[in-house]
Amino acid sequence: MNDILLPVIFVILAIAVIGSLAVLLVRGRRTPPGLYSSPRDPDDQMTDVAHGATSTDVLDSPGGTTTDVLVPDDLSGLDEAPPAARFDTVEPMQGRLARLRARLVRSNNALGKGLLALLSRDRIDEDVWDEVEETLLMADLGTEPTMELVDALRERVKVAGSRNPAEVKDMLREELVKLVDPSMDRSLATQRHADRPAIVMVVGVNGVGKTTTVGKLARALVADDKDVLLGAADTFRAAAAEQLATWGARVGVPTVKSDVDGADPASVAFEAVKAGIEQEVDVVLIDTAGRLQNKVGLMDELGKVKRVVEKQGTVDEVLLVLDATTGQNGLNQARVFAEVVNISGIVLTKLDGTAKGGIVVAIQRSLGVPVKLIGLGEGADDLAPFDAEGFVDALLS
Repeated sequence: MNDILLPVIFVILAIAVIGSLAVLLVRGRRTPPGLYSSPRDPDDQMTDVAHGATSTDVLDSPGGTTTDVLVPDDLSGLDEAPPAARFDTVEPMQGRLARLRARLVRSNNALGKGLLALLSRDRIDEDVWDEVEETLLMADLGTEPTMELVDALRERVKVAGSRNPAEVKDMLREELVKLVDPSMDRSLATQRHADRPAIVMVVGVNGVGKTTTVGKLARALVADDKDVLLGAADTFRAAAAEQLATWGARVGVPTVKSDVDGADPASVAFEAVKAGIEQEVDVVLIDTAGRLQNKVGLMDELGKVKRVVEKQGTVDEVLLVLDATTGQNGLNQARVFAEVVNISGIVLTKLDGTAKGGIVVAIQRSLGVPVKLIGLGEGADDLAPFDAEGFVDALLS
């Protein structure tokens, strides 16, 4: 009898082991390592745990939309540090602009070199000044700032009576720095309050790299020892929440997102701030939908998100993400957004891909709002604080 039972038991055990391995393989493919996915059903929560993420209880939002708070697994109590591959090592914000300056030099080289070549001619007549003016306008500096710069340079060159390239460059640098305005406050309001986190909303139209910017900013804040929570309030774009959660997963940042497509973005933003208060984080970053400036209803919705969030605390920072390559169109977008929410700072992306660096001046003049951050590449850590003098030096290098 035993001779018959033993082979049967062996076969059954083999089938069970193979079946278990197959289930694990299928589930592993469903959720790539590092992603914080919302639970699909109670059993599937085990998949998230297996890949380094655990979902908290589902929250009921005021709008009737359920949201998931997706957090990294608890690493406390481990004898060893987590594997290096689990979370990214992020470069601190301080010093990034110096490292990225070479890219800015290459992209804006035509502007600076062109101006210096014109102003270093043996004879500077009206035709030369016309060319200087045209060069500045082509760089999207704007009409009024261009006239101011040309008039100031005219007077200084006339008084100095010098054609020394070094002296001309110094004059041009001083006047450009004045226009970019180093006196503007470019600090980010990310300091935690006594009873709640700092709240930062990020807005902008589709295609400017808004969600990516939120992810990059989260990385930078984590590198500066901030506890961060992300709110995926862009509920209209497919996969936006998953994209944001992926960014958060790479640095161990929790993400609050809805489990319903097209959910009320104000409810998601509300729950994100609520979770941030409960978890006592330092900063809550809220990603919003890419509102088109000609869609009045969507712009009104953006205003609603801000009003609902402020039931729990004042929004400390509203960052508008603009694509530097769009030039004056970006300026038009900025004006429309400023009418809906009080923009406190500009994030200028793709600045390495354009010679139109003058848009910095035009935007600041139009809104009275500083450029606080610039994007100089596709890398995860290619977001840097904007520095007026460093920017001008890069233009003229």
